[in-house]
Amino acid sequence: MNEHAVRWKGPGLTRVPLDVYTDDAIARQEQDRIFRGATWNYLCLQAELPEAGSYRTTFVGETPVVVVKDGDGRIHAFENRCAHRGALIALEKSGKVDGNFQCVYHAWSYNLRGDLTGVAFQKGVKGKGGMPPDFRKEDHGPRKLRTAVLRGLVFGSFSGDAPPIEDYLGEEICARIERVLHKPVQVIGRFTQALPNNWKLYVENVKDSYHASLLHLFFTKFEINRLSQQGGVIVDASGGNHVSFSIIDPAAADASYQDQGLRSGTGHYRLKDPTLLAGFKEYDDGITLQILSVFPGFVLQQIQNCLAVRQVLPKGGQRAELNWTYIGYADDTPEQRTARLKQSNLVGPAGFISMEDGAVGGFVQRGIAGAQGFESILEMGGGDASSSDGRATETSVRGFWKAWRTHMDI
Repeated sequence: MNEHAVRWKGPGLTRVPLDVYTDDAIARQEQDRIFRGATWNYLCLQAELPEAGSYRTTFVGETPVVVVKDGDGRIHAFENRCAHRGALIALEKSGKVDGNFQCVYHAWSYNLRGDLTGVAFQKGVKGKGGMPPDFRKEDHGPRKLRTAVLRGLVFGSFSGDAPPIEDYLGEEICARIERVLHKPVQVIGRFTQALPNNWKLYVENVKDSYHASLLHLFFTKFEINRLSQQGGVIVDASGGNHVSFSIIDPAAADASYQDQGLRSGTGHYRLKDPTLLAGFKEYDDGITLQILSVFPGFVLQQIQNCLAVRQVLPKGGQRAELNWTYIGYADDTPEQRTARLKQSNLVGPAGFISMEDGAVGGFVQRGIAGAQGFESILEMGGGDASSSDGRATETSVRGFWKAWRTHMDI
């Protein structure tokens, strides 16, 4: 255990110290051990880099990063930090450059691989000033990331120890990604959402199949997701990557929620525009909801015909940012695209379903403010982190902590 770690009682996964969401030393360690450690972090969609010189800026943890396509079609990623005085190299969220990036502060230039290629007035002016004779541009520059592209998803890693992306994800997770991203996609919308809580609380929420039909009244009322429906949870060997899936089944609309007096089982509500949920059959396996996550902070969602990727980023120890990117297939018909856009109202910061997720993490963060030394309980479905054919379980949340503890060496 490292010197700044919070106290974790025992080797199990069913008790999580609440200090992990508030401890500043833990937050600092996560930047080195997880985000800049032997992990693969989602950077962008390949579709967002359509031509040579196309770039996007993003973050790996709290480290700003530039992702760019070169003239040979290869994708590079490097720290968005000028080697001179530390200013951002690229200021915009996206754009296109012809050959080189140039820092606005002192005009130092970088090629599409992140190499320092130009220093303004390197030899001085009229024989005066300039850099010393032994200054070598190749010795300076922003840190570079390894990149990997899987089914149009661009991942990056600062570490040479991260295994190949296919091994990092495992066969089952790769297959589930391919299931959704089996053909070219287009971006059809974006949101950025501020979260008033530690980043791990949102990732736990994504992996928590137990809460979905309890917190989200819309899910249960309109029979989109009930724990009584057919479905399951897949957790990979590392614990950090998961899939939760279900199939809409009218027969699952039993009285189990009402019998327990749950908020999700009460109320008389209807949609003013029922076409919101009309949609169309898209996948032969019948799965109507699939939520997939990749450690540490990537999510791929299919909720009926609403497809999106989500990127969770820490912004200090008790704040986070959630980037939503809605996608459709490049060959969508106009009717299919309209259905996707309508169903995008289900998710996002004000979505009929996911609006509560943006609030509940804050409820937890506020609730644990004075709870140093206390723990949360993760015993639904047992104590391990394995796949399950039921969803009344916290197995994939325990999987997250299995991976987290491995990378943090706690």
